[in-house]
Amino acid sequence: MLQFFLTSSPIFAVVALGFAAARFRLVGTEGLAAFASYAFNLALPALVASLLSRQPLAQAFDPRFFAALLGAGATVFAAVALLTAALSRAGLAVAGAHAQAATTGNLGFLGVPLLLAVLGERSAGPIAMAVLAEVGLLMPLGIACMRLGQGRGADNGAVDGAVAAAASGAVNGGRRGLARDLVAATLLNPIVVGVILGAAVGLSGRHLPGPVDRFLAFVGSSAGPVALFALGGSLARRHLARDWGAVLGVAAAKLAVYPALAWALLRAAGLGPEWVAAGVLIAALPTAANVFVFADRFDAVPERVSAEILVSTVAAVVTFPLVASLVLP
Repeated sequence: MLQFFLTSSPIFAVVALGFAAARFRLVGTEGLAAFASYAFNLALPALVASLLSRQPLAQAFDPRFFAALLGAGATVFAAVALLTAALSRAGLAVAGAHAQAATTGNLGFLGVPLLLAVLGERSAGPIAMAVLAEVGLLMPLGIACMRLGQGRGADNGAVDGAVAAAASGAVNGGRRGLARDLVAATLLNPIVVGVILGAAVGLSGRHLPGPVDRFLAFVGSSAGPVALFALGGSLARRHLARDWGAVLGVAAAKLAVYPALAWALLRAAGLGPEWVAAGVLIAALPTAANVFVFADRFDAVPERVSAEILVSTVAAVVTFPLVASLVLP
């Protein structure tokens, strides 16, 4: 655990730097929004596309990994949604918001830098499959629950936090149908686009032209620091909610239950230690900031979701290294 903490400490230090810069007004909201937009829309997609394009598809993708990780996420999603409805008598929108917060990890802004730091480029395949499972399937399921539970269109205006502002670019803009929301959150998600393009190159067996590959690698190399700084700045603008039971319950489901179930299913699928470690670490990531975007858009307890993001991210400073010490080969 100590070795992993020493390896990952610069990553969490950059998050803390962004937090301090926002709290002491060294960087304004517009500046943080620019950092977040650059990382989310350009640098992270370039990084993912570059990594995947260099790997044979058979080595980067494993259907057993995808099925096990998706199965763990779907199980946690259903359990959290049902418990929310049963214990708090909340509607479908709140249940969907809680379930999405418990299963959508911060893959872009935190997962990519962390997994590259401990697993290197061989983490590209697991990251890509996690994006497809969580962003491509579980996130739309949460959006559908919030949209249907809301029962009417909504446009709640500004989004709190610079990272949320970057992610909301694909989903705001007034009243739209459920299908349009789902397409915007998945197929138009820049990181999903990066995964698809990189996988297409890997599947073709060809290599990107040298200048293109160097360009993507150069832009992608800035993704980690910029994304982490923007994440820290967004956390400085989040507030804790009063519903501590729900907040802590969702955080526990995200940081403990999801990784434990992923470990069990990945091992049952017969995957090797490195694949198991990658999947568990992905499941152990804190809640993604863009979950707040949809909770705010559909008026599904956005303040509570914001608190869940903050609590899970702060707690992950301890829980993530602990999980890593248990699963890394």
